[in-house]
Amino acid sequence: MNRGGPAHLVDFYRARTATGFAIMFQYRVTMLIWMIGLVLEPLMYLVVWTTVAGSQGGSVGGYDAGGFAAYFLVLMIVNQLTFTWVVDGAEWKVREGHFSPLLLRPIHPIHNDVGENVTYKALTLVVLLPIAALLGVAFDARLSPPGWAVAAFVPALVLAYLARFVIDWTVSLLAFWVTRMSAINQTYAVVTVFLTGQIAPLDLFPAPVRVAASVLPFRWLVSFPVELLLGRLTPRETLVGLGMQALWLGLGLLLLRVMWRSGVRRYGAVGA
Repeated sequence: MNRGGPAHLVDFYRARTATGFAIMFQYRVTMLIWMIGLVLEPLMYLVVWTTVAGSQGGSVGGYDAGGFAAYFLVLMIVNQLTFTWVVDGAEWKVREGHFSPLLLRPIHPIHNDVGENVTYKALTLVVLLPIAALLGVAFDARLSPPGWAVAAFVPALVLAYLARFVIDWTVSLLAFWVTRMSAINQTYAVVTVFLTGQIAPLDLFPAPVRVAASVLPFRWLVSFPVELLLGRLTPRETLVGLGMQALWLGLGLLLLRVMWRSGVRRYGAVGA
């Protein structure tokens, strides 16, 4: 997929990161709004489920108040480090012809989105980590994973980000064939929120939902790293999870390659 060598990529990411920082500092208010959204959504679910646990004798599905606090605060960080917005902007890029100059560059356009996304994560994580720590103290979050789980969390998080980015980018390529992506975007967003465990731990969902989340890629994109850092998985389950992440990353790359080649031909044929 890369049409430039490693040296070109290094130079590109260096320049893209510098540009990204400059642009985002110009839109500080927008970044503040995004940050508020990143914090408020999991905080809202945390308050709801903590209240439910209190009304059910102190725990729900093996999660007490401290367990829910740890879950949603780790989720806040994992989701921030893995989420993308590429699906939302795909229709605009295709409809307005903004893919045209990207196609003239010597590297694949996906690198432009990766650079922008990573820059945003680096900026917001600096603020988000202290907020999560303060909320952890306020809600008495209990987090004590075994050492091997902490070590395995790093590759799990990297694979989650790569797989989520590739799958989201593949979904965004539907914009080459679909005139309006709004319905697809909304449906995909709702399914993602449910099946990645952002509303509640997947343990609390009915069995068919848990199976769907595990058979499809969604669990492995967010929930799996969270479960791992909470110490809720065995070493065997962790190896299976890492394997599933690698599998979906590979399948996503394959499908992305096929859809990209077909989509670019269609894009050029209609003269966008």
